[in-house]
Amino acid sequence: MFLGIDIGTSSVKAALIDESGRQVEVSQADLPISRPKPLWSEQNPSDWWTATNMAVAKLDVNRRHGVKAIGLSGQMHGATLLDKSLAPLRPAILWNDGRSFEECRELQESTPEFVSKGGNLVMPGFTAPKLEWVRRHEPQIFEKIHAVLLPKDYVRLRMTGDLASDMSDSSGTLWMDVENRKWCGELLAACGLTEANMPKLYEGHEVTGVLRQEAAEAWGMQRVPVVAGGGDNAAGAVGVGVIDEGEALLSLGTSGVIFVAGNTFRSNPGSAAHAFCHALPDRWHLMSVMLSAASCLDWAVKLTGTPDAGDLVRRAQTEASLGGPEHFLPYLSGERTPHNNPHASGVLFGLGHDSGPAQIGQAVLEGVAFGMADGFKALVESGVDVHSISVIGGGAQSTYWGRILSAVLDCPMVYRDGAATGPAYGAARLARFATLGGDVEDMFEAPEVLQIVEPKDSDQDKLAPKYEKFGTLYRMLKDAF
Repeated sequence: MFLGIDIGTSSVKAALIDESGRQVEVSQADLPISRPKPLWSEQNPSDWWTATNMAVAKLDVNRRHGVKAIGLSGQMHGATLLDKSLAPLRPAILWNDGRSFEECRELQESTPEFVSKGGNLVMPGFTAPKLEWVRRHEPQIFEKIHAVLLPKDYVRLRMTGDLASDMSDSSGTLWMDVENRKWCGELLAACGLTEANMPKLYEGHEVTGVLRQEAAEAWGMQRVPVVAGGGDNAAGAVGVGVIDEGEALLSLGTSGVIFVAGNTFRSNPGSAAHAFCHALPDRWHLMSVMLSAASCLDWAVKLTGTPDAGDLVRRAQTEASLGGPEHFLPYLSGERTPHNNPHASGVLFGLGHDSGPAQIGQAVLEGVAFGMADGFKALVESGVDVHSISVIGGGAQSTYWGRILSAVLDCPMVYRDGAATGPAYGAARLARFATLGGDVEDMFEAPEVLQIVEPKDSDQDKLAPKYEKFGTLYRMLKDAF
């Protein structure tokens, strides 16, 4: 058995696969999020460790005993600041925290090497401006920083005692020379840090340490190796076999991502697309990110009093119609690609007396799809050539949403076995590769196709004018946000 652990934003997931790569069991434990001020989003690092232990404990004890290696994945960009005793100095500042917009502007102006060497714009979601915010607003905390870790790497520290990370996740700090796959001293210095504050970098399948004795005993395992793993999107891509030039995935998790793999480094910072290392050697990826995707459905569930997201989607499919008068701008946490606007807000527009839960649910499904289409355009403008897209994440459970996405993106949506598990499955695959070796193409072969949703002309006719109005609404409201 091989174990993959994903430190998500709303939960920790644990996935077990066997030696053939077949997923045999999945568990999860929920995580709280704190939003103490507008634009702020934080989590207590100890909560990640507690939830990890809970998720692992839910797995069958006999299967746990047979685990041979563990892989990690996790939410990207989270600034986890540790003192010399490796204890957290403050709550971690998460990927969807928007407080550092002023620091972004100043870092971008003072250090153009973030684009020329790093290949990315400085945006509030990334780690570098979060550290600059701490340096300016919490100097007493900044002075005590000994190490900066990403969320999954804090869990690794608790598991193995090692300060280590992988190339894909660390790309999202903005402190890497992404093309050459190493830390960049010049970019670190711009934030008052050095390479001594950073964990050692590994490729995703490389072993970073061994499970501590106390953790092994608590989990019912041997002291097995722990591999570097990947950021959640790169690990999700590994899980569905998106590893070579032009292969793509669409992730419908808390955030929304379109990820295109490549065999060379390319970037398009002007469009706010992200250029990062992949979780496998000599591979990179280009990515568009919207900050609220499936989380918009959760918001709509609370707004409408609907029992759950599945029920809201079913009501939208059966009681509403495509291209109705209700519009939704999905900017509940601001937006990255292509707008790079932390101040953008969510909007429901066009409501009438007949606008009920089904119609609001439909507007949300369409609005997220339109936001995805904006990001997809930024990737296409970068020169990528995509013919089909594999869908992963919790939203992968809804093929009706896939129908809307396929129409708006004008591209088939491919649903594969294990896709809903996403990054945890990919992390387990990396652990399997580290142990068994073999050919990369064979070990990361795309899982079985369960369904392909093709775009329909009739759906596109209904949604095209609505997508155009979606763009008009954002442009009209941009200065009012």
